[in-house]
This record gives sequence, C-alpha cells and structure tokens, in this order.
Amino acid sequence: MTIARLIADRAPIAVVTCTGDISVRAAIALLAEKRIGALPVDDGGGIAGIFSERDVIHCLASGGEAALDRPVRDVMTSPAITVSPDTAVMGALSLMTRRRIRHLPVTAGGQTIAFVSIGDLVKYRIDRIEAEAEAMRSYIQTA
Repeated sequence: MTIARLIADRAPIAVVTCTGDISVRAAIALLAEKRIGALPVDDGGGIAGIFSERDVIHCLASGGEAALDRPVRDVMTSPAITVSPDTAVMGALSLMTRRRIRHLPVTAGGQTIAFVSIGDLVKYRIDRIEAEAEAMRSYIQTA
C-alpha cells in the first residue's frame, strides 16, 4: 500500500502550515489551537523545514523564555524529510524509525498535499496485522 492510498482513505483536510518568519510563540499557539504536534514550514517555494514540539523543547532549553520571540526558521528542523505519494507505507514507516521523526510531509510537484504522522502509519500496520490474523482464523475454522 502506498501513502497515496492511505491519504485517499481518510477525510480530506487542509495541511496546517506556517512560515519561517512567525515567532516561536505564535507557532506554539497554532500547535495548541489545532491540537497538532508539528507544522511544515513553508518558504513559498516548498517545505523549508518542520517545526515540532521537540523543537519547542530544544529552543526553550537553549534560549529560555527569550527564544519564544525568535522566528521559527531559526529553531525548526531543516531540511525537511519528505515522501511522495507513491512511497510505500512500510517504507515511510521505516524511514521515520531510522531518522527518529514523527511527521512526514507528502509532496507532489513541489506542493505539500498531506502530512502524515507515525500514528497514521502505525495504525495502518496494526489494521493490516489484525486483518491477516482474522483471515488466518477464518481459514483454520473452515479447513
């Protein structure tokens, strides 16, 4: 299964992004308002980076409260690791595990078309394992 199929199966939602020039404080407010863990940072020509809860912790630890007034571009994780819609779900999950990241922008033609989390991919994997187990139980019962 590909990322394209995974995102086609869920309700369409607009990807919430921010620009690199907003303050960390404003980005934190956006994360809280939308109840999300990360934002792709759009530089006008594509994804410049990702601003996540981890970036908040790192900038506060290194810069204290004053870091809240810094622009997101100074504290975001960059460059952003992205995947295309034709990436296999298991390949994306492996990439996230190897790189120790929890969010992946899905890009096509230089545009962000979706944003997937490790939770999305793990849910797919669990659903697949449960379906295989049910198929095996059905097979055993009819044999």
